[in-house]
Amino acid sequence: MTPHMLTRSLDRGATIFLAIVAACGILIPLSNLLLPAGSFLQVPTYLVALWGKYVCYAILALAIDLIWGYCGILSLGHGAFFALGGYAMGMYLMRQIGTRGVYGNPILPDFMVFLNYSKLPWYWYGFDMFWFAALMVLVVPGLLAFCFGWLAFRSRVTGVYLSIITQAMTYALLLAFFRNDFGFGGNNGLTDFKDILGFNVQAEGTRAALFALSCLALILAFLICRSVVSSKLGKVLIAIRDAESRSRFLGYRVESYKLFVFTLSACMAGVAGALYVPQVGIINPSEFAPGNSIEAVIWVAVGGRGTLIGAALGAVVVNYAKTFFTSGMLAPYWLFMLGALFILVTLLLPKGIVGTFNSWWDQSKENRAATAASAAAEDGVTEPDMAESAQ
Repeated sequence: MTPHMLTRSLDRGATIFLAIVAACGILIPLSNLLLPAGSFLQVPTYLVALWGKYVCYAILALAIDLIWGYCGILSLGHGAFFALGGYAMGMYLMRQIGTRGVYGNPILPDFMVFLNYSKLPWYWYGFDMFWFAALMVLVVPGLLAFCFGWLAFRSRVTGVYLSIITQAMTYALLLAFFRNDFGFGGNNGLTDFKDILGFNVQAEGTRAALFALSCLALILAFLICRSVVSSKLGKVLIAIRDAESRSRFLGYRVESYKLFVFTLSACMAGVAGALYVPQVGIINPSEFAPGNSIEAVIWVAVGGRGTLIGAALGAVVVNYAKTFFTSGMLAPYWLFMLGALFILVTLLLPKGIVGTFNSWWDQSKENRAATAASAAAEDGVTEPDMAESAQ
């Protein structure tokens, strides 16, 4: 991914989006840390953590839009990759607690002591080192996506059948992680985190740094997605989305393309989950719930499938609405409101917010160009005839 490729893949809208994310990643932490509490422009610490969660959701939405909007793979199980990345980071944070836990065991987390574990399970080895945990954030979701995708795409499972299988995958993981003997905290999950890289996760400076890091990850994820969809690979992905059988007939190894982009998308979701956990302070099996994956698909549909910017915008807008409406008397009706939102967007804005705006803007430019050409023709100004010019 060369700088020339990145520059070529950015248009004015993408540049504005990146500038806004970068400004938020710089100004919000500075406002939280430098301005006095109670100041009109000071961003409280709880809002920094809340908006950091929104940014992580935006990365997850980008991952889904990459495969759904540009390759036609509707995954209803991407919450599984998000949760696996979160568990990988949660395991590192649990190992950092040490003797400060309730039971004071320097090796075993509290839930293992409570469940009478005699020793640390082998799959927890290495998670006391940050670099190993960061590697597992990518490897575990990526490996699962590669194995799942290789079996599914090789068998040419597509459409609604693939969506159902991905949903079954995340539900199976939900049931597995709920078990106390699985070694991941059971129903309670992993929580009571203390430090990350030696810094207190509850400190204002740490939360501000995590928010800035989340914004940086969103920028990098967007650049990766734009470089993919703007390249020859992206053109092949769109061809597969629109006419998979014809692409296969022309000689393209459709399964390889789908497997690559599906694995890349899973790794991005894992990074989003890893950044989400220290800001929220907990990771439990509820993150595997199929409803979470379906809700993430709704974010993309609301914002605009196949636009990238719309996916990120949809994640922020829908989750802000969720935070607003679930804190009052409308809380019991949020799921009904979410379903109604999805139906209304599908009927009235089938291209989503950004997709509809782009269509309106393109049509407006065409109308202006046609009006200008018509006015020029009426004034007697016409385009020069190239054949006459050559004579």
